[in-house]
Amino acid sequence: MHKLKFHIPFVKYQWVLITVSTILTLAGLLIILKYGFNYGIDFEGGAKLTYRFQASVSEGDVRGALQRMNMSDADVVRYGNPQENRMTIKVALPEEHAKLGEQITAGLEETFGKDKATLESEETVGPKVGKELRKKAWLAVAFAVILMLIYIGYRFDFFFAPGAVIALIHDVIITMGAFALLHKEFNTSTLAALLTIVGYSINDTIIVYDRIRENGHLINANTIKDVVNLSINQTFARTIITVLTVLFVLIVIFMRGGGTLHDFAFAMIIGFFCGTYSSIFIASPCYIGLYKTWPRIQAWYKR
Repeated sequence: MHKLKFHIPFVKYQWVLITVSTILTLAGLLIILKYGFNYGIDFEGGAKLTYRFQASVSEGDVRGALQRMNMSDADVVRYGNPQENRMTIKVALPEEHAKLGEQITAGLEETFGKDKATLESEETVGPKVGKELRKKAWLAVAFAVILMLIYIGYRFDFFFAPGAVIALIHDVIITMGAFALLHKEFNTSTLAALLTIVGYSINDTIIVYDRIRENGHLINANTIKDVVNLSINQTFARTIITVLTVLFVLIVIFMRGGGTLHDFAFAMIIGFFCGTYSSIFIASPCYIGLYKTWPRIQAWYKR
């Protein structure tokens, strides 16, 4: 069987693409700090109600109906395909929330007509539970990154580990920045996508690192760039096949999944692109930089 062979000068453009990555990562951080996350009720607490309307309505129409019910702080987002006329309503839990769904349904029917708004689902989470889940979610991401650092350091050596972790942080921040910018709901499904991205990114990086280690007998201060570039090219065909096969599935889920699956697929698509990109243009150049500067750092330290 004919194997695809590549001779692309990846390392030649490393500084240009590292600069682009730095800008994107800083932009992601600024967007997160400015807009924050649209936390789902899993992490924020409150009530989430999904309605299906018989006629076409806009978010503004639903907000107007909720304002007349003294729920001006409610968050209204279109859910699924626009043709389905579904809306999700997120509100803080009032002290008496046992009949919250009935109250909102009655108010919507008063505005849009009897039986014109059907309550399809209702979820409630207390604010204390939501805060605790949010704390555990971020701890899960942090622990995953730390464990990856330990694993890479154990399996390879010190020169490999920092680049892998920087690549992971890059992928996660850009994905989260996209969610903050587009005001997409950040919930347990999004968290699952982030952890999957961490796993995929490190797997892709390990494939490249493993080939660099196999070619390690060719490496010295003068040849390291050429050897790393050779190693990336040797694994590039496998990378393309892996990404495309997964991407086809994710695109179908993104276009046809709807709701939570739509956002999950959105996160995964961004994360998979970033994971492949960072393995080549962040993790590998970090290895080169650390390998070449470490002797100077040791000499300075021993003075």
